Amino acid sequence: MPDKERLLTSKETIELIEAMGKLFPNAKAELVHKNSFELLISVILSAQTTDISVNKITPALFQAYPTPELMMEAPLDDIMDKIKTIGLYRNKSKFIKKCSRELVEKFGGEVPSTHKELESLAGVGRKTANVVMSVAFDKPAIAVDTHVERISKKFNICSQKATVRQVENTLMEKLPEDLWSVAHHRMIFFGRYQCPARTHDHNLCIEKIKEQIRA
Repeated sequence: MPDKERLLTSKETIELIEAMGKLFPNAKAELVHKNSFELLISVILSAQTTDISVNKITPALFQAYPTPELMMEAPLDDIMDKIKTIGLYRNKSKFIKKCSRELVEKFGGEVPSTHKELESLAGVGRKTANVVMSVAFDKPAIAVDTHVERISKKFNICSQKATVRQVENTLMEKLPEDLWSVAHHRMIFFGRYQCPARTHDHNLCIEKIKEQIRA
């Protein structure tokens, strides 16, 4: 949608997210994990890679190195061999090994639950921190990935020129706190399964939303 179009109000943004919730009532994190450590490592691995690809490699990785203590001592070549089917695997291998060491040395082997602490870890930016805070610790957070940013701009929740952080701030301003975490998942599912980045008839996506709002 062009820049000149009016941005959605808070009420309209809530209606949009609730409509997405009707379309995808089971929207949730699709990275398979058993605990906060596995989630953290999986989110680091998922950068510029699909969740499906990450879920294929993590069972063997976590079977071999299920704790930060074991991961930090793992031979780098072995980590790389286990995750070599995903993009940027060399850098990601270094990140998860270093991150595991930092978890042990800074936090006693426990995954922290605040932005500041999480972002102090290797390979962890704000998006990763938000996912971990939301999914592992049930704290209100909106993780802006490519789907969330694209859908926010496609439906004029925020300016077309907004940065990732501005998208996050706008969503937090327009949505009540209790919708933050679920909004993230609903927008991802909507972007992944209804309104993909590839060429499609966007009018159908708009009509789907309108149908749910009218229902």
